Amino acid sequence: MTHVMACIDNSQSSLAVCDYAAWASQRLSAPLTLLHVLDKEKYPASADLSGNIGLGSREHLLEELATLDAQRAKLALEHGQHMLEKAHERTLISGAISPDLKQRHGHLVESLSDLQDDIRLLVIGRVGEDSTRSAQSLGSQIEAVVRTIHRPILITASHFKKPEKVMLAFDGSATAHKTVQMFASSPLCTELPIHIVMVGADSEDNRKELEKARSTLVSSGLKTEAEILPGEVETVLQAYQAEHMIDLLVMGAYGHSRIRQFLVGSTTATMLRTATLSVLVLR
Repeated sequence: MTHVMACIDNSQSSLAVCDYAAWASQRLSAPLTLLHVLDKEKYPASADLSGNIGLGSREHLLEELATLDAQRAKLALEHGQHMLEKAHERTLISGAISPDLKQRHGHLVESLSDLQDDIRLLVIGRVGEDSTRSAQSLGSQIEAVVRTIHRPILITASHFKKPEKVMLAFDGSATAHKTVQMFASSPLCTELPIHIVMVGADSEDNRKELEKARSTLVSSGLKTEAEILPGEVETVLQAYQAEHMIDLLVMGAYGHSRIRQFLVGSTTATMLRTATLSVLVLR
């Protein structure tokens, strides 16, 4: 787990991905890798004509179609390489040092799963090039990536803004404390003010759990404010983010229930869909 890995495609969000990846690479003192995955469903590596022998004139047509597919795939690979080179230039301007370029042919989630032993932090845009959704929506593959990749994932906003204030969503669970410990041990947000927010009743038990989390962050040298607020989780967190001009939201992927072991936690999934700022998901 050594590299910051950034997923690049032809979407507008790739510019923000480059900038956030360069920022994270510098903060973590970790090498940066830029990855482009050519979808094998859109651009098959080769056509399978087995079973078509004996079709006569149709066989020739199928061979011509296979040739066209191969030409399309070759052009797509060249276009992907050009995108990587442009992303390389962008990250150098943003302060990255000698990013590596990597291109793969396959499915995004499968490719990332194969590469995750080398990933310290994955940086990916909220919406990919194939999405018809707005920049404030969530791309169709993001939840699949979060379910599959057991690494921290930074899901970027549509435009880069250097993080200056961070909010950590906390629910008092054992998983949430592990998230706090993981965050406290990372240099990603050192020297930045951290707001740890718990949504729920202002009870003695909740105050105890929140203070424990705050102490963990403070003992790591992080400037930390902690609050318990009543209301609906998503509404409260979004209002707090707007009021305090938070730039980065940090969340764990899972909540209390073991039933969610193969799913993204419901609050996390909702926040990923509705948040307009960048979200760091910790596993």
